[in-house]
Amino acid sequence: MNSERLLRQGQAVPGRNLTYAMLDEVGRAIVTGGYDGRSFPTEAELAKEHAVSRSVTREAVKMLTAKGLLTARPRKGTTVQPASSWNLFDPDVLRWLLERKFSVRLLRQFNELRIAIEPAAAALAAHAADEAGLGAIAAGYARMEAAEAGDDDPLDSDIAFHIAVLNASANPFYMQFRDVVATALHTSIRFTNRFKGRTASLPAHHAVLTAIEARDPERAHAAMAAIIGEVMELIDGAEKTEPAA
Repeated sequence: MNSERLLRQGQAVPGRNLTYAMLDEVGRAIVTGGYDGRSFPTEAELAKEHAVSRSVTREAVKMLTAKGLLTARPRKGTTVQPASSWNLFDPDVLRWLLERKFSVRLLRQFNELRIAIEPAAAALAAHAADEAGLGAIAAGYARMEAAEAGDDDPLDSDIAFHIAVLNASANPFYMQFRDVVATALHTSIRFTNRFKGRTASLPAHHAVLTAIEARDPERAHAAMAAIIGEVMELIDGAEKTEPAA
């Protein structure tokens, strides 16, 4: 019985678990700057440092290489790749990015992508969403209302709303941006709470919901763009007072 089948059946696969634990620890260290200014360890050094076998180390390094974090070359060994080579759509890389020191520049980059994707997804949802899709958006908004009253988590409910819009677009390419949007929202909400002292605007999100329900793509696009545009305005203001490191 192979490891994949064991995982599907919920049984422990020690080698696989060790590999993912090492992947997470080393990947986080790379993304958060733990290897800045120093050489990446050899396979033997990594195995000793993390008290795992060479085979576990080799597999973890292969997975990190596939994510664009490492590269291996003959006679040069394994080296850390620059951030421009990282797969920024990989869920693990996105998760590790959240653990870096707060950066207004990274926040801007996240929201520049959001403003290119989410308003278009909202317009598509207004045109193509089925009843289940509309229901999910409405449920996300209801959770945001509950969060405003203290009965749900503000971050989780906001993310649920935006992910529901992406899913309702009925376009699998837009739906693939779920992890990026969720990560961007994690960063944006921390930022807006810090600089404006409040959570997401219910009226602004309600405008998106009603436009999609009314099957009005132009209004849905404009309403979603307004939500992200407000964050961009806050970023503009922050960049004037803080270094965008």
